[in-house]
Amino acid sequence: MSQRNLQYGPILRLAVISLLLCGLLFPFVVTAVAQVLFPFQANGDIVQLHGRPVGSSLIAQNFTSPMLFHPRPFNDSASGVDPDITLQDAYSQIPRISASTGISSVALKQIVDANTERTIWVFGEPYVNVLRLNLILISEYPTIYQSFS
Repeated sequence: MSQRNLQYGPILRLAVISLLLCGLLFPFVVTAVAQVLFPFQANGDIVQLHGRPVGSSLIAQNFTSPMLFHPRPFNDSASGVDPDITLQDAYSQIPRISASTGISSVALKQIVDANTERTIWVFGEPYVNVLRLNLILISEYPTIYQSFS
């Protein structure tokens, strides 16, 4: 064997070992641990309606119907996929939804208030999950939202 081939042998072995450890073994272990400890989150927090998957509670859905709550516009969101809106944003959409569905503003506000969460226990900015609000509307008002069921 030439001197040149001997120089590259350790480098190639290190590259192959690194590829196997970092590219295959580590992702496999992380995925397995996530599936065991956090299966719902690891699979994307898929939300179902009548046994059908309708979206993820972790990623914003592109709702455009005037009858539904809308996610934050892309420019107002750091990533463009935030599933939550501020409480104020939810309240600002109530008149539009009420006008297009006939559901009272009071009832819509109660739904928003009942599903308000906070980022850090009782501190932090209150927010609501858009998909959750829309699924509640579809479930509680099936005759109005029959085309969405």
